Amino acid sequence: MFLLRAQDAVVAAIEARIAAHTHIPASHGEGIQVLHYAPGELYEPHFDSFHEEFNQRNGGQRIATLLMYLTDVEEGGETHFPLEGRNGLERLKNIDYKSCDGGLLVRPRAGDALLFWNVFPNATFDKHALHGGCPVTKGEKWVATKWIRDKSFGKA
Repeated sequence: MFLLRAQDAVVAAIEARIAAHTHIPASHGEGIQVLHYAPGELYEPHFDSFHEEFNQRNGGQRIATLLMYLTDVEEGGETHFPLEGRNGLERLKNIDYKSCDGGLLVRPRAGDALLFWNVFPNATFDKHALHGGCPVTKGEKWVATKWIRDKSFGKA
């Protein structure tokens, strides 16, 4: 589900806190997306940035992503950055998009937030931003995602 920007005082307060920590105005953020993963569910590795102009018309490029972990996960459900670490970009040649081997794994913990940048400071595409959600093997995973653009996004 999506929460509209500033739809109520709680959402507005979360967005203000995100803006304060990222130093990017709240007006540059998309609505918050809340996701639920049951056992066996995953999100294959992908990029949040856009390669086509069509998706950049309203607010420009997605320069950053903030994942807010809403629950602990008993087992699995890590956020996986398969290209991080030594020789990370070499893994792109033979990547197994369903595997959570290699790279960086971030374990979801309720109350934690993970901020990562989708582009470099010069606005060029960062392949290291490839990420996905490993399968939940026990329990459930709830996460809220906030994508941040380089320009003001739509209407609040």
